Amino acid sequence: MSHEGLILHAGLVARRVKGRWLGALIEGPSGIGKSDLALRCLEAGATLVADDRVLAWTDQGRLWGRAPDPLAGLMEVRGVGIVRRPALASCPIALIIDCQPRAAAVERMPREAFAERLGVRLPVRPLWPFEPAAATKLLSLLDRVGHRG
Repeated sequence: MSHEGLILHAGLVARRVKGRWLGALIEGPSGIGKSDLALRCLEAGATLVADDRVLAWTDQGRLWGRAPDPLAGLMEVRGVGIVRRPALASCPIALIIDCQPRAAAVERMPREAFAERLGVRLPVRPLWPFEPAAATKLLSLLDRVGHRG
């Protein structure tokens, strides 16, 4: 296990796929809708791992993430404030969601793209976080990644 961790300005939600937890790292600039997308994913059956800040590290060639201790189980919900949610302690990260500022920025048929975090290559998919189906799409992408691996 790598003892070097990295704090990422992102959210992390997870779901069980083929009996194991897999996480989607939700990235994008401040105010783009990362927490809003994560909240809708929770309503659709995902589980919170971290909101706003993710402590990431590697173990046996996989990227893992968790909330920094003071933020564990907490979400900032715009217009509501800080809310407590059930959360996983940690999970492997299998996918990066790149939040886009508008629907038109997401191609209808995106080509496969990848990015590295701490030396681990992960698939990246763009999503507009405020699209009504964004949470369903994120969970579908996690299922797809989980069934490949």
